[in-house]
Amino acid sequence: MAEQYGRTGGAVAAAGLTACVCLLASGCAGSGAAAEDARPADPVRTLHQAADTLVDAGTSKARTSMEMATGGTRVTIRGEGVYDYTRQRGRLKVMLPQDPSGQTEHRPITELLAPGALYMKNRGAGVPADKWVRVDTSTLSDGNLVTGGATDPYAAAEVLRGTRTAQYVGRTEIAGTEVNHYRGTADLTEAARTASPEGRASLAAAAKGFAKAEVPFDVYLDDEGRIRKIRHRFSFVNGRQQATVAVASTTLLYDFGAPVDVRLPPEEDIYAGRIAEE
Repeated sequence: MAEQYGRTGGAVAAAGLTACVCLLASGCAGSGAAAEDARPADPVRTLHQAADTLVDAGTSKARTSMEMATGGTRVTIRGEGVYDYTRQRGRLKVMLPQDPSGQTEHRPITELLAPGALYMKNRGAGVPADKWVRVDTSTLSDGNLVTGGATDPYAAAEVLRGTRTAQYVGRTEIAGTEVNHYRGTADLTEAARTASPEGRASLAAAAKGFAKAEVPFDVYLDDEGRIRKIRHRFSFVNGRQQATVAVASTTLLYDFGAPVDVRLPPEEDIYAGRIAEE
């Protein structure tokens, strides 16, 4: 059942969720004639077009998983929802990990994704339950590739616009669908330069904010060129502890053409107060 919201503006910092983040491709490849027939002539060019292919597909459902590791600490944040690629809007329900004691259960955070903005509800940290937090993603050092606990599916695809090197690994299967597996490295600076107008500022922020602008990835495309699974490996420096945090972000896309209606919250529903750090 689609949630109904209206458009908004305003900006606040997502300090608490960023602090939570900072605390912290399987399958058998095919062989023979079928695999040879599927081999692309130019993997780099194919991946440059992956984001545009999602726009042509219109909408899909999505599942996300973000694994973060620093020192001896490892956490996983999972999400599930829908995305409209033509409007670059999505809605995810994100589950934060339990406290190390395992005793505290976190309420799911509802996230609305839009060009240049991240909206969060059930944010906690002193935010009223009926209010939304809005974050300008161009002000985040990772461009919201990490901060929200889930990588925006369209932003994940736009990272591939910066593909520098890529190789075709082979055929495999994901959730009953035959796919082509590619592995390579993308440059965030190049991705920002060639991204859609709505996505450039966020990717440019990520290119400057991550420890490295080069992003290794594995991606699986179906026979229509649509991303079915993509896994990025990001690296950033925790500003407080000056420790490098390794992040593996995985996004699964399925049920293309599913109905999606994402409306952003009105101005009066945006929390403008101070956000406590958790």
